[in-house]
Amino acid sequence: MLDKTLRMNYLFDFYHSLLTEKQRNYMSYYYLDDLSLGEIADEYDVSRQAVYDNIRRTEAMLEEYEQKLRLLEKFETRRSLLAELRKAIASDQAVEACNSLIDRIEKLD
Repeated sequence: MLDKTLRMNYLFDFYHSLLTEKQRNYMSYYYLDDLSLGEIADEYDVSRQAVYDNIRRTEAMLEEYEQKLRLLEKFETRRSLLAELRKAIASDQAVEACNSLIDRIEKLD
């Protein structure tokens, strides 16, 4: 399982276009630029609590998008299967193993 920051970064990468500009900015400052709540609050002339609440609501929205669309889950599965495929190519039974992995990748979508 990914740690929270890495997971949020992935979710933000996948779903940022579904967020408002303010949500994108807060999340970008907090997770990508590693700004504190206070620094973000100063930038937007709002309270730290307002920034905190917005970030928590946005995190919940990103998790909800992931539950419905499963883009991160599919990405992780695809990455894992590709690693297996690379390993299978180097094995003695490469053709059968590769065909099996290709079938599993095709069934993802």
